[in-house]
Amino acid sequence: MKNQQRKKILVTGGAGFLGSHLCERLLQAGHEVICVDNFFTGSKDNLLSFIDHPYFEVIRHDICEPLDVEVDQIYNFACPASPVHYQFDPVKTTKTNVHGAINMLDLATRLKGRILQASTSEVYGDPHVHPQNEAYWGNVNPIGFRSCYDEGKRCAETLFFDYHRQYKTTIKLARIFNTYGPRMHPNDGRVVSNFIVQALLNQPITIYGEGLQTRSFCYVDDLLEGIVGLMESEDGFTGPVNLGNPVEFKIAELAELVLELTGSSSELVYRPLPSDDPKQRKPDISLAQEKLSWSPKTQLKEGLMKTIAYFDVVLRENNYSGARQG
Repeated sequence: MKNQQRKKILVTGGAGFLGSHLCERLLQAGHEVICVDNFFTGSKDNLLSFIDHPYFEVIRHDICEPLDVEVDQIYNFACPASPVHYQFDPVKTTKTNVHGAINMLDLATRLKGRILQASTSEVYGDPHVHPQNEAYWGNVNPIGFRSCYDEGKRCAETLFFDYHRQYKTTIKLARIFNTYGPRMHPNDGRVVSNFIVQALLNQPITIYGEGLQTRSFCYVDDLLEGIVGLMESEDGFTGPVNLGNPVEFKIAELAELVLELTGSSSELVYRPLPSDDPKQRKPDISLAQEKLSWSPKTQLKEGLMKTIAYFDVVLRENNYSGARQG
């Protein structure tokens, strides 16, 4: 890459599952990358394959506090994204979403750079519209156990558009649906990692409710294609834009597929459905197809095989004996 094309890019939450993959992708594209993380859920292990890259820098920092760096673009990915982690300290989760967004927006505004917010399908709550499109305002409980994340992300979206309208900040907003792949945390409590870890350890696979609730699973490489495409899209397109796989699966179907691919002897066990757990989740990606020419390409079976191979190595290397239930 020629020097004039190389950008200096800040990735908050850069040591997390998605953030680390994004850092690696941006480095491969020839950019200079600053990874900022407080390492609450992020891990240095996620950075090992590129930690010595000459254009990569790591800063331990919590974005609830202001940060002063000189960059061209900011990808704001800092926030625990799984219920196990974001419910551990819900006040901190809300602060990260709100104070963190303000600090990063202030930085982007001062630098006159672009900033992309990693929002979430959880802004739609337990939806009354199916599939969910960007015009839907959602059905979210503002005082529930998930609200620190759901409402925190909704408030961050509000801030992004207010900065855009008031200060002319160049913003991009992605609503990310269930994403999976290597570098997920074994204990993050998300359904794909839970099922794979339990299956590899031949433990009972925990299904909440009757397993009839649906999710749409997007492989990490496909998601990042959309994320980078959104950041590089023309200034006039802000989003929000759904990024996810529109192929819908029942949770019970996912469990059966994981059992098949792992050859596990695990049994299925059923537990009560958690509070405010969405019954349906499926993105309408018409806008992403139109504006970004994007749609996911990885089939669930293919992506699961890559993810299972990753977890198999991680569990063996760490002599892992159990997965957190929840």
